[in-house]
Amino acid sequence: MFKVITVCLWLFAFNSLNVSSEYVYEGLKSDSVEPDWWQTEIIYQIYVRSFKDSDGDGIGDLNGITEKVPYFKTIDVGAVWLSPIFLSPQNDFGYDISDYKEIDPIYGSMADFERMRDEFHKHGIKVLLDFVPNHTSDEHEWFQKSIKKIEPFSDYYVWKDPIRDVHGNNTPPSNWLGVFNSGSAWEWNEERQQYYLHQFQVKQPDLNYRNPSVREEIKNTLLYWLGRGVDGFRFDAVNYLFEREDLADEPKSNKIGYLDTDYDSLTHTSTLDQPETYSIVRQWRQMLDSYRTREKKTKFMMVECYSPFDKTLLYYGSNSEPGAHFPFNFLFIGTFDQQSDAAKVHNMIKSWIRGMPTGMWPNWVLGNHDNARVASRSNPMLVDGLHMIQHLLPRTSVTYYGDELGLIDTTVRWDQTVDPAGLNVGPYRFLKFSRDPVRTPFPWDSSYNAGFSNSSSLWLPLNADYWKKNMVEESRFKSNLRSYRQLARLRRSLTFVKGDLHLYTLSKWVFGFSRSFYDHPTYFIVVNFGSEIETVNLMEARGTLPLTMKVKVSSINSGFVTGNLVRTDSVLLRPKAALVLTTSRMNEDA
Repeated sequence: MFKVITVCLWLFAFNSLNVSSEYVYEGLKSDSVEPDWWQTEIIYQIYVRSFKDSDGDGIGDLNGITEKVPYFKTIDVGAVWLSPIFLSPQNDFGYDISDYKEIDPIYGSMADFERMRDEFHKHGIKVLLDFVPNHTSDEHEWFQKSIKKIEPFSDYYVWKDPIRDVHGNNTPPSNWLGVFNSGSAWEWNEERQQYYLHQFQVKQPDLNYRNPSVREEIKNTLLYWLGRGVDGFRFDAVNYLFEREDLADEPKSNKIGYLDTDYDSLTHTSTLDQPETYSIVRQWRQMLDSYRTREKKTKFMMVECYSPFDKTLLYYGSNSEPGAHFPFNFLFIGTFDQQSDAAKVHNMIKSWIRGMPTGMWPNWVLGNHDNARVASRSNPMLVDGLHMIQHLLPRTSVTYYGDELGLIDTTVRWDQTVDPAGLNVGPYRFLKFSRDPVRTPFPWDSSYNAGFSNSSSLWLPLNADYWKKNMVEESRFKSNLRSYRQLARLRRSLTFVKGDLHLYTLSKWVFGFSRSFYDHPTYFIVVNFGSEIETVNLMEARGTLPLTMKVKVSSINSGFVTGNLVRTDSVLLRPKAALVLTTSRMNEDA
C-alpha cells in the first residue's frame, strides 16, 4: 500500500497547466467603513416542519426552534429565514396561504412566534419570514369572495373567459402550463364560469397585481409583520407576479426528457420576468427603506427567481432605484455539478461579481428546499471546500438547514411521498420531481428519532445515517460541522469583511482565491475539484506569498489539521480536498 501511494504522489507531483489569475473585487478601503448587518452575516434557512418538534406530533414547530436558538450562536448565524408559517391548508406545506396574518396552529400561536422572535433577538439574531406574494390558497377568503364576484375581491385574481373550440367546448385561454400540476395553468371554475390562473398548483390561484387593491393588501400585510418585529423577508417566486396581458402562447423549449404537459416543455416568455414585476419589487424596497428610516435599522429583502442570468441581476435595481438587497445567486445550484472544473468555478464567481450593478452586494447559495442537497449534487467529500468558497468570498452567504452537517438526500419511497411536485407526476417519475429527500428532519443526536421528535410517526422519514451524521456526533471530532464553525468565525475577520479578492485557476481541477486587506493576514483558499492527487505552486499565482503558510481550516479529507505548516511552492491536495492557508503567525489570532 505504501508503495502504491508513493507512486501516485510522484505521478501527480506537479501540474503543467499554466496558472491564471484575476483581480475581480475591490474591498472596502477603510477600517472606518462599516457594512450593514445583512452584508456580513450568514443567513440560515430553517425548514420549520423539519427542524425540531416540541409537541410530539412529528412536525417541527416554533417552540422547537426556540429551544434550539443557542445552536445558531455556535455556528455564528446572523439571521434566520423561516419557511412559511402562515395559516394554510398545507397542500404545499405553507406555500398555499389562507391567511397572511395568522400563524398556522401546526407551528404554534402568535405568542409562540413572539417568544421565538424575542429569543433570537436576545441572541443578536435577525428573523426573516418567507413571504409568498404570487398566489394564495384557494381557501383564502379573498378567493372565495372572488369566485362570487363580491367586491372589492372580484378581480383580486387572474380570471379569463374560455376559448370555444370547433365543438363548442370550453378550452383554456392560452397554452400556459403549471409548475407542479403537469398540465394547464388554467382551471375552470363552474360557479364563476371562467378560468383562473394558477402557475403552481390548482389550489394556488395567482393574485392579480394589475389590481391596485391587491398591491395595497400585500403592502399592508408586509407592514403588519414589520410591526410584529420581523427584520425582513424572503420573497418567493417573484418572477411570476405579472403575465402578459395579451395572453400570448409560449413557445416550445425543446428540452429533452419532458412531456408536453410538463412545465419545462415551454419557454416562459409570457409568464416570467415581465417589466411590471421589476417595478413592484422596487416599490417594496422603497417601503422597507422608509420603514428603516423610522426604525433606524435596515429592513431586509431577498428575492427568489430562477430566471436567466441577465434577468436575475435586474432584480437588484440600481443605486437610484434599488430593488431587492439581492436576488438569490443560484449559480452553484443551477450550473455547478460533478463535472465542473476550476475554470468553470472561476468564471461563475467572476460573472456574478462583475455582472452586478455598481454598488450592489454579492451573495452565495449552495442549497435550499427545492433542490438536491449540495453533498448529493456534488460529492460529500467536497462539502468543506464548497463552504470555504461560499463563506470566504466577499459578502453574504445563505445556508440551508443541515448543509452544515454535510447531509445527503434521504431516500423517500413512493408510499412515503408527500410533496405535490412528486405526487402529481405519479410513481414512475416522482424520483425526478419530488423535493421530499431534501426536507427530512434535522438529526440532532443519535437518540430516538435523532432527537427531532418523540412521535412514533414523522411527517417524513429520517436519513438512515442519523446515528452517526448528527449535530452531537459531529461536534466531537473533525467533521463538516466543525469546519463550518471555523469558517463562520473566520469570515468575521477584517480580511474577509473588507478585503480584496483575487481568483486563480491553478490547474484544470484546482481552484483558488486569495483575500487580503492592508496589513491584516492574507488568506489563500485552494480546492481540488478533481479525482486525482495534485500538487500546486501558489507562488506562481501570487509571488508575494511567503514560502511557508499556516493551515487555518482544512477539509475532513485533506490530511491536514489547523496549525500545520505548508510550503506554498508545493501544496499537496488529495482528491476533493481543500485548505484555508494564512500568513498569520502561529500565535496570532486571525
